[in-house]
Amino acid sequence: MEEAEQHREDLEEYALVLDYLPTGKSFSVRSEPIVQLIGETRFTLLEAVPKNPEIKVEERLYIGKGERDKIALIKSRLTYANLTEGARSELHVAIAKIIKSNEKKFVDFFNNASPLNIRIHALELLPGIGKKHLLAILDAREDKPFESFEDMGKRVSLLQDPIKLLTDRIILELKGDSRFYILTRPPAQPRPY
Repeated sequence: MEEAEQHREDLEEYALVLDYLPTGKSFSVRSEPIVQLIGETRFTLLEAVPKNPEIKVEERLYIGKGERDKIALIKSRLTYANLTEGARSELHVAIAKIIKSNEKKFVDFFNNASPLNIRIHALELLPGIGKKHLLAILDAREDKPFESFEDMGKRVSLLQDPIKLLTDRIILELKGDSRFYILTRPPAQPRPY
């Protein structure tokens, strides 16, 4: 029962379009349109078949279990390596857009992140966060939890843009180059084409 609840929790409800291929992939046997998407909740990379051709890059689509407007079916999860060049180039923009639209969730990540083991803290996994920044963030959040990214920038000196830090970490996790997956689902097993 617990596993079924976890599976439901991992399912994406909404996704942003990374790339739209009206005639499918050039090496595909069937010529059907496909869309490559990134989920808003766990940054799951997906490939889907659209219902109609009026889909735009960066468009937010419903992909949940209910009636879908523009997506006929979700074909599969993708790995970063399976993304088209267009989808890869759009990835930074889409992730930053998702983070900005869910600012509270990601500010809460900074407020609630804890050590992963005795040697490493979850915040240290963000590119650009070393021991000095970690201590500054922990001290600042101990005084008062962060309210926004702007608040973080004001209270933690020399901290890089938190949206960029999160985006870089998410892309690293999507590439499958990580031991810890703190912001995404572990990548799908690569499938041969």
